[in-house]
Formats: sequence, C-alpha cells, structure tokens
Amino acid sequence: MTAQNSAARAAFPARISIVTLGVSDLDRSARFYEDLGWKRSSASSPEIVWFRTADSVLGLFPSEELAADAGVPATGEPSFRGVTLAVNLESPELVDAALRTAVEAGAVVVKPPVPTSWGGYSGYFEDPDGHLWELAHNPFFPFTEDGSLDLP
Repeated sequence: MTAQNSAARAAFPARISIVTLGVSDLDRSARFYEDLGWKRSSASSPEIVWFRTADSVLGLFPSEELAADAGVPATGEPSFRGVTLAVNLESPELVDAALRTAVEAGAVVVKPPVPTSWGGYSGYFEDPDGHLWELAHNPFFPFTEDGSLDLP
C-alpha cells in the first residue's frame, strides 16, 4: 500500500454515521418511526427529525429539500431505489414481533419473513414513503453488548 493510499484510507473511516431519508410528509413519517418505538432526538427541529439507533442516526427530511441540498433534481419517488435498510434481530420470533409492530405503525409488508437459503430468516416492509426495510435474523452475525453487529 502506498503512503497516499494509506492516508486516503485514514481520511475516510469505514462507518455510516447518518442515514437521511427523503419523505413526502415529515410529520407522518416521524409518527411512523415513533410508533415503532424509536425515540425522537431533542436535536430535531421543524425542518428535520432525528432518531438515534444502536449504531448510527436516522434523519427524516422533506424529499424535495433533500434533493436541493444535494444539488440534484427532485425526480419524485421511484418504486425501488436499489437500497434497503436492515434491522438484524436475535431470533426469528423477534423478526415476527418487529414486523407486527411495523404493520401496526402503518408499514406495508412487501415480503413476509421466511427461512432463507443462507440459514437465516428475513422479510421486508415499506415505510410510508416506500423506503424498504429488511427485518432479519442471521445466526452467523452475533451482537455485541451494546446491540451492534459483531462481524469478523
């Protein structure tokens, strides 16, 4: 590895600090995530809502304003963005319970949880803006004491 590559890697740490979702109705989306049991951060404002998760922060921001902030055209909401967000859980039973909570909060089930070919258990739902979330149990991904995934 060259000194330049080493410096570049040090300048770009391998972490995801914030995921911001563009939403069509900020209040509706904030209520959805609160109904999942997530706690709204006091750093939230009328313009953006923040939720702390075990490993990062989830932000909700109006879609058109998010596009403007990024300097890209607001093209509307595509049906599939090529991205899913995932919550890994400690058992298939917790996957089922989490999905029930999501549905009660207003989620739409896209794929009910089923055993997977890789030995886990997984299903998908959409939030009110069509963002896909996977709920999964992966017996090969252990958790640390703080609830983070402990990948080798």
